[in-house]
Amino acid sequence: MMVPCPRCGNPTQVYPTIFFVTRLLEKYFTAQREVIRLNAAVAGGSEAASAAPAAATPAATVDLSNTDRLTSSEQHQPIADWFRRRQISVQIAAQAVDTSGFFDEVATLIGRDLLLKEVLDRIRWAQQKGYASTVIPFDGRSPSDAQKLTSFCRQLYDYSFVAKAIPNKQKNHLLLVVQTAPAIRHFFNGEWLEWFALMTCVEQATARGKRFACARNLGLRFSDGEQQEVDVVLLLDGQLPILIECKSGEYRQDIDKCVGLRKRLGLGGQHLVVCVAGLEDEMARGLTAMYDLSFVSERGLVQFIERIV
Repeated sequence: MMVPCPRCGNPTQVYPTIFFVTRLLEKYFTAQREVIRLNAAVAGGSEAASAAPAAATPAATVDLSNTDRLTSSEQHQPIADWFRRRQISVQIAAQAVDTSGFFDEVATLIGRDLLLKEVLDRIRWAQQKGYASTVIPFDGRSPSDAQKLTSFCRQLYDYSFVAKAIPNKQKNHLLLVVQTAPAIRHFFNGEWLEWFALMTCVEQATARGKRFACARNLGLRFSDGEQQEVDVVLLLDGQLPILIECKSGEYRQDIDKCVGLRKRLGLGGQHLVVCVAGLEDEMARGLTAMYDLSFVSERGLVQFIERIV
């Protein structure tokens, strides 16, 4: 009904109290049913997500040291999802985990045998100095060590990591002509350690039957625009990832960056690993205690991954 306003006198529509309350309750119950529907949808999505595979791990029959299966978007998706839930976008370098080449095989040999690392150091030194070749001396070596070095150098030649491998029995050494391809230069300059860390993670996860996702050279972009790159990432069963920073040379100037990244991601020290080539065990223990990061050498990395996987 129409009732004049007490102040201005203009007629105003007035509703009965029961009518008004009824309409208000209808709107309330409609809104309540919508909230229940949305909560059910969210719960259903969470259950579906938890039921989904934690990672698209290749079949057990796949030779993970000689395959491009790890480059697939399905294999990388769990890692992208983990970071996206923290409002961090990722840039996947798919070809960085393509093991159909020989980088992973050579890196694994170097990382597991200190004797072979001498060959790497001599090649890298020649590259940095701009020399066309280097020699691997056998003086003072046992026959077994000399044979191991010779076999490794021949393998480098077979895989085209060096342009030539020429034995010189008179001078008791082996001449290596340096390969100038950029990919080979990058490998000897430090990427070998990334490949070694990647294959260590893949091999240990596979040996224990774990579902995993892995990445190398993973680019991170935070919501504030800051960008970082992680050398190696291993995600087991969709849980907390293991991030590995690989340093084949000076590493001290990057410690603060690693601490900041760990804190920003909310990870414990065992989930952010700094792998430093040639790091002494005592130094690794001391740095781990100081910075709440996990410092390891390439030898210690194998033992560390064995414990945590």
